[in-house]
Amino acid sequence: MADSFQCRKNCGACCIAPSISSVMPGMPNGKPAGVACLHLDENYQCKLFGKSTRPKVCSHLKPCFEMCGTSRNQAFDYLTQLEQLTSN
Repeated sequence: MADSFQCRKNCGACCIAPSISSVMPGMPNGKPAGVACLHLDENYQCKLFGKSTRPKVCSHLKPCFEMCGTSRNQAFDYLTQLEQLTSN
C-alpha cells in the first residue's frame, strides 16, 4: 500500500489562501482569504495541529495531490481558485 500524501514542508498554503469562518483562539471571527492564520509558525506549520481548539474545517482538510500539486505555488493557485468558486 502506498504512503498517504504528506504536507509539504514550508508550504502553509492551506493556512493562508482560504478563508476560515470558524472561531479559533485569538481569531474570534476566523480569518479572511489570503491572510496567514495567527497559528501558522515561522516554518509554516500549524501550532494548533492535534489540539481540540483547531477548527474542524482544518482538521478535516487532508493533503492530496489535487490540492497540493507539485509545488507551494500550485497549492496556492488551487486553493485560491477554490476560495473564489465557493465565496459568496
